[in-house]
Amino acid sequence: MRIKDILSTESMIMDLKATNKEDAIKEMADLEVKTDIVNNEDEFIKSIWARENESTTGIGGGIAMPHARNEYINKARVLFAKSKEGIDYNSLDGQPVHLFFMITAPAGADNTHLQALAKLSGLLVNPDLVEKLKNAQTPDEIIKLFEDAEAAKDAQDKADEEKRKAAEAKKAAASSSEEEKPLIVGVTACINGIAHTYMAEQALIDAGKKRGIEVRIETNGSEGVKHELTPDEIKRAKGVIIASDKKVDMPRFDGKELTNHPVVDGINKPDELIDIIMNDNADVYHASAADKEEESSNNSGGGVWSSIYRNLMSGVSHMLPFVIGGGILMAISFIVENYMAGGAKNPAFIFLNSAGNLAFAFMVPILSAYIAESIGDLPALMPGLVGGYMAAIVNGTNGLQVNVQSHATSPAGFLGGIAAGFIAGYLMVGLKKVFAKLPKSVEGMKPMLLYPILGLLLIALIMFYIINPIFSTINFAITHFLNSMGTGNLVVLTMILAGMMAIDMGGPFNKAAYVFASGAFANDPHSATAAVMMAAVMVGGMVPPFATAIGTAFFKNKFTEEERRAGISNWILGFSFITEGAIPFAASDPGHVIPSCVIGSAVGGLLVGLWHIQVPAPHGGLWVSPLANHILLYFVATIVGSIIAGVILGLWKKQVNKK
Repeated sequence: MRIKDILSTESMIMDLKATNKEDAIKEMADLEVKTDIVNNEDEFIKSIWARENESTTGIGGGIAMPHARNEYINKARVLFAKSKEGIDYNSLDGQPVHLFFMITAPAGADNTHLQALAKLSGLLVNPDLVEKLKNAQTPDEIIKLFEDAEAAKDAQDKADEEKRKAAEAKKAAASSSEEEKPLIVGVTACINGIAHTYMAEQALIDAGKKRGIEVRIETNGSEGVKHELTPDEIKRAKGVIIASDKKVDMPRFDGKELTNHPVVDGINKPDELIDIIMNDNADVYHASAADKEEESSNNSGGGVWSSIYRNLMSGVSHMLPFVIGGGILMAISFIVENYMAGGAKNPAFIFLNSAGNLAFAFMVPILSAYIAESIGDLPALMPGLVGGYMAAIVNGTNGLQVNVQSHATSPAGFLGGIAAGFIAGYLMVGLKKVFAKLPKSVEGMKPMLLYPILGLLLIALIMFYIINPIFSTINFAITHFLNSMGTGNLVVLTMILAGMMAIDMGGPFNKAAYVFASGAFANDPHSATAAVMMAAVMVGGMVPPFATAIGTAFFKNKFTEEERRAGISNWILGFSFITEGAIPFAASDPGHVIPSCVIGSAVGGLLVGLWHIQVPAPHGGLWVSPLANHILLYFVATIVGSIIAGVILGLWKKQVNKK
């Protein structure tokens, strides 16, 4: 379908009056109701926010694409809106949004809004079109711009396809110009499979054209796989670019140079990804026999450490809701116990504490299960879950009348659960290799019989006789060491943990510090030392957004107008322990922003350890300050660290060139 078929002059707002995200969505929804596109505004707005809460549709570059498909929508439509001043939309790049494309489609539509998103996304990679849209004055001008851009792209796509077919027809001829022209193939995919998938595709193709390199991209979006790569294209390609946030069919790339990155790198760093292939800096990907049989592999591209980190983070991301939800409910129960009548017999305490403990009981098993699943796919999930459960219990605790750790005096805990996940995952990879050459007639036995029985048997044996005895001893020693730490050692630890939170603001260092502290807290939620470590990582994580907010407020000549606007939102992000609010600042000026924030975070962590500030909650920032043993000092440690980082940044950073 054509974009003009779902654009209408009556569904355009050429000058949004809204100044924030909430009002912008409401203003656009009002017009949708007025033009009879939407039949229930309240429910429609809820569906828009449900999508925003999954991940922001502010895709960067001043563009937002809120969208919904449900029974409250009467017809497919793209509403266009423009804000001259720009609106803080929590975009991926932290910059204000000037152009809005609200995609709507009724529940029974044939993926109309997905097709529209794909087309829009591909066109909006073109900066010339974006600039023209910003300068357009009338709705008719908007439609004409899209018609022209779509026609030009269709013509170019047709010409490219004809050239590709001609090259295929002449591939046997050594003199074929297309055969001599470098070819790079790739796959783009994002979790939701909408805007980012197609923007990364277009960005990579455009970057290749500028350099005389043919780039063929397969998209794996909500519409399914499009432009699927052929075996001949893969064979002829110099290398492969994977720009994806989810699993990709990898075995077909066996023996090719391959580089693996998040989908946003395909949008923001297309030239860099192409350089990796053209300069022979990519590793050669090798698929195992089991990988080829199952047509999946989660260990593509990157080195050993990146593979371990990716698998570990898969487990951690699934575990965190249990830690956060359970931990905060337990912390609230302690407040009830201490400040309400009845103490430990208070019904509210019993309920909240029980709910929190139930969530915690699942924490290590979930961690192990999804590490295993990340490595060995679905067959590894059950062995990983059982292995994690065995790591979490001692001699029939948690209500089980079993004795799975007869030689252990404490649970293998968090570390044992990590070990169980990796072991279960690689056990399943091994079993797939062992059974790879079984006759096709017994193919159905593997997932339904062989994998579950042997996977469970092997992980149980390994956990019972090896992992639990070893890791229960390690876990006991670590717990004892942490609980017996003197003030001096504790100060060093909290200073290091807090500083790590600011090094990469959500990357491996940040995650390592948080996982260490939350793991200690999960092992023993009543531990004073674990509560101190949680306070330290939260202070360390709050300092970077606060520091950039302070810098933009008091050193305005050191920041651009867009950075000053982004700095305002960082007051709230800092208060909420969302370190990622500082990432746009760190990305634009890492040499000044990161060291300043690390110093401030480390100072904040030092004060936490020195004053023995305890926050028995794994998340929440200053919102959970009522849970702290020293509420005022918790604020002081955060404020002091933030001011130090903000002042250093403001004094150190160069003045912005007004031109």
